[in-house]
Amino acid sequence: MQVTVPRLFTVRAIVFGCVLLLAFVLVYPTLHSYLQQKADVDQLRAQVAAAQERNDDLQADLDRWKDPAYVATQARERLSFVLPGEKAFHVSDPETVPDTTPTAQGPAAALDTGSTQPWYASVWQSVQVAGKTPVAATPDAPGDNGTSAPSSGG
Repeated sequence: MQVTVPRLFTVRAIVFGCVLLLAFVLVYPTLHSYLQQKADVDQLRAQVAAAQERNDDLQADLDRWKDPAYVATQARERLSFVLPGEKAFHVSDPETVPDTTPTAQGPAAALDTGSTQPWYASVWQSVQVAGKTPVAATPDAPGDNGTSAPSSGG
């Protein structure tokens, strides 16, 4: 009795594997470039669609400018034009118009009121400016509580 052991790798299986490997090596680069080009074409089609939409928007804007009523409205809004016989009023928003404060003379003018420094730096700068201010000593100057100084005669 003869026992046959099945072979895992027959000549036929090896040849079939080589043919499959060769087919894969030959087909893969072509398939890869096909899929890459298809993705590129899809991306270009999306760009063309976006450009077409932008073109349509610009054409609609151009068509609006052909309408005399639209031109008149834009002239009124953008250039503040008025028709003959109309009166134009310009209202300024107080939140957008900066207040113009008169510039003071003296040591207080040395302080920068519009700076972005912290509050304690502003206080310290104020103390330094106040320390440099000359104080004129007069004999009839009022006292600390706002009353005049007591006279020495009596």
